[in-house]
Amino acid sequence: MTAIDDRMTGIFENLEVPEGVKAELIRGEIVMMAGPDMVHNLIVLAIQYQLPLSRWRPLTTQDVGIPGQASEPQPDLVVFERGAVEEHGRLLPSPAVTLVVEVVSKTSVDRDYRTKRELYAEGAIPAYLIVDPIKGVCVLLAGLGQDPGSGLPRYLSERISKFGDPIRLDLLDVTLDTSEFQTYS
Repeated sequence: MTAIDDRMTGIFENLEVPEGVKAELIRGEIVMMAGPDMVHNLIVLAIQYQLPLSRWRPLTTQDVGIPGQASEPQPDLVVFERGAVEEHGRLLPSPAVTLVVEVVSKTSVDRDYRTKRELYAEGAIPAYLIVDPIKGVCVLLAGLGQDPGSGLPRYLSERISKFGDPIRLDLLDVTLDTSEFQTYS
């Protein structure tokens, strides 16, 4: 990280965000968004309720620390195994995370499909689920490897399914029921 990245991280950590606004540090840039749509929140809730809490910690407002990056994203849902880390502090280290979920909004399409796809792969997060209520699809990215051209980490597997189709999350040993997922009106 550069001195500018360190300064932005310091600014971000001391930023007072108004209620109802979400803020993330993405590649040295502070990104602020309005509160999510109810469809968005209900999708996140539906996923949370399907994860066995005896094994997993599904959190909705947890900042993730990506080693070596000026980024502290706050996925819509972050899932890690109980006992994987000490459960205190503001930042959850990305290597401890098993799955991140982002629910696409009209203003986050590029960030969720491109920027965060790269960022989560660079953070060694084994699985990334993009839920898209605009298109009515889910995209499961898994299997980390290297891009042959750039040598950067990337997801090797991409499975696309429509809302209503079950999604097998092998790493969590769970099959998600997506029949209640709705599209934006």
